[in-house]
Amino acid sequence: MSSQPNVDNFDFGVIQDSLAQSMGTAIPNRALMLVGGGIGSGKSIIGQRMSFGLTANDVRVALYTTELTTRGWLEQVASIGYYMDKRIDEGTFHLISSLGVIAEPTEENVTLLDILDSPASKDAEVVIIDRASELMPEGMPCKELMLLLRKFTSEGRTLILTIDPDEMDNDTLRGMKNSAEVVLDMMTSVVGGQLVRTVGVTRFLRAAGPLTERIGWKVMPEMGFIVDITAVA
Repeated sequence: MSSQPNVDNFDFGVIQDSLAQSMGTAIPNRALMLVGGGIGSGKSIIGQRMSFGLTANDVRVALYTTELTTRGWLEQVASIGYYMDKRIDEGTFHLISSLGVIAEPTEENVTLLDILDSPASKDAEVVIIDRASELMPEGMPCKELMLLLRKFTSEGRTLILTIDPDEMDNDTLRGMKNSAEVVLDMMTSVVGGQLVRTVGVTRFLRAAGPLTERIGWKVMPEMGFIVDITAVA
């Protein structure tokens, strides 16, 4: 069977969990996906799980992190069973950190648009930016920003941005949410003394399979992201 590039969507399912079965089985190509939530809500885990699942399905992924060094990121994902260093060796995964390999922040003020302009982003099929809300170009009108993001996705790529709504101005946030094909809201609540984590699937256009609007989840050592069927938000 010849391997044809999938032009419509990108599979992200893995044996370890049932997230893909709950969330449309694949993410659409040429799409903007927003993952929103406050500090500690699990945005980064979604970015990690997506990079793991997509590369497992032979999708070329570039992930940019503002939160960890490259070494720290690889160590963190390895602790939950996602061994991404071998995906780097295979050439399906490109990891870039604003903190470098050790903790030395880059001198220049890098924005979201600089990242999209980088060779690693242009070579990828899916680009994940964790936390994009920190990297918004200052003073750029939302309409202009959306045109640039759409130009990037129209070339056959999907862009996944994790955002903390508190870091963004309302107009830009609203404009991006209105335009995005996929919007996930990371929610936490306390039920019976237990912290319950939920992915709210607020919007998911062009889904390839069934969707669950509220997905309970937790993270397990060595197993990673687990859909928690006992959690009902």
